[in-house]
Amino acid sequence: MAHPSDLKTYSNMKKLIILFTVLLSAVTMVAQTSFKVIPPQGVVAGDKFYVKFRVTNGESGAPSAPNISGCKLLSPRPGRSTIQSYSNINGHSSSSTAVEYTFMYRAEKEGTFTIPAVSLNIDGKNYTTQATRFSVMAMDRNTRRQSAGSMLGWDDDPTASSDYIDHVATQSDVKPISGSDIFVRIIPNKQHVYEQEAVECTLKLYTKYQSIVSFAAVSPATFDGFLIDDLDVQGQLNTVETYNGQQYLTAVLKRCILFPQKSGKLTVSTGTYDLVVQQIEKMTNGWFYTARPVEKKVKLQAFTSTINISPLPEPRPAGFTNAVGKFQFESQLSTETFRTGEPITLSYIATGTGNIKYLDMPKPELPSEFEQYTPKPNVNTRVEGTNITGTNRIDYTFVPQSVGEFKIPGQTFVYFDPSTAKYVTITTPEYILKVEKGTGNPTGEQSDIKKKNTDILHIKLGEKELSHNHGSIVRELWYWSIYGVLIIGLLVALWLSGRHAAMMADVAGRRNARAGKVAQKRLRAARRLMDEGKSEDFYAEMLRAIWGYLSDKLSMPVSQLNRENIATTLEERGADPQVIDSVIAVLDNCEMARYTPGSGESQAISHVYEQGAKAIDTLERTKLLHKA
Repeated sequence: MAHPSDLKTYSNMKKLIILFTVLLSAVTMVAQTSFKVIPPQGVVAGDKFYVKFRVTNGESGAPSAPNISGCKLLSPRPGRSTIQSYSNINGHSSSSTAVEYTFMYRAEKEGTFTIPAVSLNIDGKNYTTQATRFSVMAMDRNTRRQSAGSMLGWDDDPTASSDYIDHVATQSDVKPISGSDIFVRIIPNKQHVYEQEAVECTLKLYTKYQSIVSFAAVSPATFDGFLIDDLDVQGQLNTVETYNGQQYLTAVLKRCILFPQKSGKLTVSTGTYDLVVQQIEKMTNGWFYTARPVEKKVKLQAFTSTINISPLPEPRPAGFTNAVGKFQFESQLSTETFRTGEPITLSYIATGTGNIKYLDMPKPELPSEFEQYTPKPNVNTRVEGTNITGTNRIDYTFVPQSVGEFKIPGQTFVYFDPSTAKYVTITTPEYILKVEKGTGNPTGEQSDIKKKNTDILHIKLGEKELSHNHGSIVRELWYWSIYGVLIIGLLVALWLSGRHAAMMADVAGRRNARAGKVAQKRLRAARRLMDEGKSEDFYAEMLRAIWGYLSDKLSMPVSQLNRENIATTLEERGADPQVIDSVIAVLDNCEMARYTPGSGESQAISHVYEQGAKAIDTLERTKLLHKA
């Protein structure tokens, strides 16, 4: 049992650790102040677009709108929005707050233009953005215009004033966001493949809204029936793509190589996403309009795609272990001289393109005279186009234990080539090892070595006085006696446990059992007060002793006790009438003596004490009936 001082020390140390953790978290949450420009993407000549300036972890006013050659400023007063983020990576927490200021422009012509550097005072310190270039594309006149201006929710309005007028708005024309405005597709590069044949799969976001405030996966993408190799991607919204006759900004969310593990129709899904996009709300009263950015929440439903997986042709050759692709296979020995006690490494090496990471490499048939070590696999792969290429190597190290000539049979490696729909078999040569006597001793990890018995030890003759008394211990009495003792001990422990539980559950019974002890303790306290001549305190303590005793004995709260129900209850539970009268008399005498002046004579006090002690003693010796 721990000493109290040890517990206190542990508690203090725990508090210090918690305080240190809080301080460390506070330090890691400090973020740097920055000011940067976010250029537009996918701008089409003649349409409207926006330029953002983002202030992170700092207080400032709005920056001044820069003059961009070839573009017309539409909103000298910027729209303002706030973004807050929090992250916790490996126990290190960080949070940041960013304010974005949005300026609206119209692209007057196609070409490449520059957003000049802009300076801003943030928390008393000057920050300057870098000059940034962006491109304006020529408008595609054969399709409906879906440029960055319309992506933001603006209508092409040739009569709209280019001046920003601060006026009370009476109506709004923000367009509702439909499923064709923003969605996520899952795009396999093949719809028909064989089992184990590689399929490249891309998750891509399509949006007509360039400003996405937040993007979160509610349920992940699913690839049931596939082995997956994820590829590195940079999810930047920087590519314009035409889909179903409409232009979208796109970003690759996930790219992976899939290897189907069974035949049939397998379905892959994008999962579901919650995101917040920013629209520009144009409000008008009939003569003038104002514009401001507004945020809208969007839920993207799962997009699925089905891939048809064909089974591999039958019959499958002997030695085929689901290798699919194009491979080369070879074997190598680490040395050309073989001696006992010296290690030799036999390597099997497969190179090529396909499911090379998941190949089951062959196992050599080694002679029993060889001590074998644990095989060491080594896989080195890379992505090449829409497939995986590389090398799968496994090294088998063994040590010859005997002199002689031994054979290691050749191995066959079988793979299926999807381009020709045929199986290809590659065979390695067999090896003949002529092992000579060496100086080294075998060391290392041994695996089921069978050694030849060339040495026979001397057989010792003669009587060894062996004992023939091999009786079973289950026939011995003491053996079964142990079981009997254990069973009896278990029964006694169960009985004691049940009795203790019943006693703990019987609250009234425990109070009844300890009523006499509590009363005797209070009587001793009253006796001390009597000896000290404190009559008033004596009578009060006597009353507490008797009322408390009766409450515990009769299982009744003190607040519910009075002379009538005490007499009635004692009579119902079989107490002698004389005992009942003596108890009531003690209560009356104590009450009268307590509040009657001149009742503190030593003879009267002594009489009350003896009367009360006798009444409690008599009740303790009386077997009262249990209350029904």
